[in-house]
Amino acid sequence: MSSPSQPTGRDVLRQAVRGQRRDVALGALLGSGHQLGEVMVPVVIGLVIDRAVTGSDTGALLTWLAVLALVYVGLALSWRFGAWSTDRAAAQAEHTLRVTLVRRILAPGGGAEEGRLPGALANIATEDAKRVGAVSMAAMAGISALAGILVGAIVLLRMSVTLGLVVLFGTPVLLWLGHLLSKPLESRSEAEQERAAHASAVAADLVAGLRILKGIGGESTALARYRTTSRDSLRATLKAARAQAFQSGMVLSLTGCLIAAVALVGGRLAAQGDISLGQLVSAVGLALFLLGPLETLAWVNAELAQGRASATRIAEVLAAPPDVTPGTATLTRPVRGAVRLTGVTLGGLKGLDLDIAPGELLGVVATDPVHATDLLRCLARRSDPESGTVELDGTPLRDLDPVELRTALLVAEHDADLFEGTVRTNVTASAPPDADPGPAMTAAGVAQVAQTLPDGEDTAVSERGRSLSGGQRQRVALARALASERPVLVVHDPTTAVDTVTEAGIATGVREIRKGRTTVLVTNSPALLSVTDRVVLLEDGRVTDTASHTDLIDRHETYRAAVLA
Repeated sequence: MSSPSQPTGRDVLRQAVRGQRRDVALGALLGSGHQLGEVMVPVVIGLVIDRAVTGSDTGALLTWLAVLALVYVGLALSWRFGAWSTDRAAAQAEHTLRVTLVRRILAPGGGAEEGRLPGALANIATEDAKRVGAVSMAAMAGISALAGILVGAIVLLRMSVTLGLVVLFGTPVLLWLGHLLSKPLESRSEAEQERAAHASAVAADLVAGLRILKGIGGESTALARYRTTSRDSLRATLKAARAQAFQSGMVLSLTGCLIAAVALVGGRLAAQGDISLGQLVSAVGLALFLLGPLETLAWVNAELAQGRASATRIAEVLAAPPDVTPGTATLTRPVRGAVRLTGVTLGGLKGLDLDIAPGELLGVVATDPVHATDLLRCLARRSDPESGTVELDGTPLRDLDPVELRTALLVAEHDADLFEGTVRTNVTASAPPDADPGPAMTAAGVAQVAQTLPDGEDTAVSERGRSLSGGQRQRVALARALASERPVLVVHDPTTAVDTVTEAGIATGVREIRKGRTTVLVTNSPALLSVTDRVVLLEDGRVTDTASHTDLIDRHETYRAAVLA
């Protein structure tokens, strides 16, 4: 039995429909009313023939024509409002799924992105969510179609038991065959979505690294990679299309056989005098009407097959285990900012011991960039150590909820992206409400950048900050980290794309603005390291020396090679 934290594809489908049950119920009711009106049209026409045309009764003709007009008015109204409810339910279900997926992907515990490129996650949150949302529409259409078939069968039973039984027994057989025929479509639909998501992910990856590809002359290799991926996606799409065409064609053929049987039986009964001319017209009209609901059921089968495949992919993301399990402990406020790592082993870190005093400005130089990344993973609690503990003010990080931790400790990655908006909104993205971003912008050199931009701080920033230069992006990202005013701030290589003069100014600015608050600069930059209180050298996954930047330059050859190379 699946738990709420690990939903299956069936759970996703069920929630998509249940979450919009009011609109689904209204849409199904109005749709059923529309189907009832469709059934009444051939019935009323048969009555017109039997009671007005055959007897040349003008009064009866006008009366029944008025009834027919009222039926058509009801048809129009039920169709209009039923379609509105149907579209609303599908759109709301799709929106709810998208929000749920994005919330899971952005969850502090992580895990959803493991093994999936960003483009693949975007495809799941858009195309798959849309297909599952359409299941609400299919459910309403299916209920309405079944209601139409049931009412049509009852009317035919009243005309002739034989005609009614043909429909009542033929429809379940047709539905069962349609379900069997939808199985290949379901599996091929899932493969199609997987391939399409992978192609989207590769395309997004190539576009993000376009400048680098052009710089190294890798366009042809990248194009060959995408062409191969796109061809795989095309083949999967064509297989799914063939499966859908086969399913639709076979169901349509079987539906035609059922309709032909109804018309044949009705014609024979009329020839024998068991039913009147008007009833024969009604029977043929109902047989033609039944074609619509039966085709709808074939479409519903196809939609459910595709919806199940998409729901399975969504469920895999929602059920992905988090990288770290949220704890229940809380931090003592105000946070002092004392950080301690004891015997920490993770990746390249081997029994790392490190004490960071409250308010200290610490530099960390790693001879291997992988070890720096592992340290950042520990401090940000993106991963818990394989052994050892990381503590903040005496509280182990593994006992904290990542949300609670990030209110006190922020790790600013070297490759942190900017968002669409303005320079100012990017800087204030994680700042306290009503906080003045000015000091942070000045310290990070963004005030200087703003002077060169057309609209200053209000200059628009494109996706991932591509409208800015590398150095400008780094300064805005650093200003965003400084503006957050966290008690503990860890910054990784924030100035690799700026000139030495600007870097020296940023180093001074960081020291001034972070005075009294714990700050860790993971960098090999001499300018930044020169303003720190102390520097630790991380070598072979352990701290091998600690002193001021100047002392380490004088006495440690490995440090000199790492910093001055």
